[in-house]
Amino acid sequence: MLNTFRIISLIEGLSYLILLFIAMPIKYLGENPYPVKIVGMAHGVLFIFFAIALFITISKYKWDKGFGFQLFVYSLIPFGAIVIERKIKSL
Repeated sequence: MLNTFRIISLIEGLSYLILLFIAMPIKYLGENPYPVKIVGMAHGVLFIFFAIALFITISKYKWDKGFGFQLFVYSLIPFGAIVIERKIKSL
């Protein structure tokens, strides 16, 4: 489950970066809202998968709830997936 969580975390983090740094500029600079609709929906679904995987991983490995909350907060910031990966590797 840990490897699954790590993969979901990285994919979700990548979708967030694509949304912020590719789709959003296309929307506002190129005046085309469709990339945000598509990438935004995909990112939303991936974020839900991330949250579920995080909950399952916290339960299975009996991580401290504070550590789980910290990982959740990191998922909300750009490049947070990199920090999450480092935190998990340091365990």
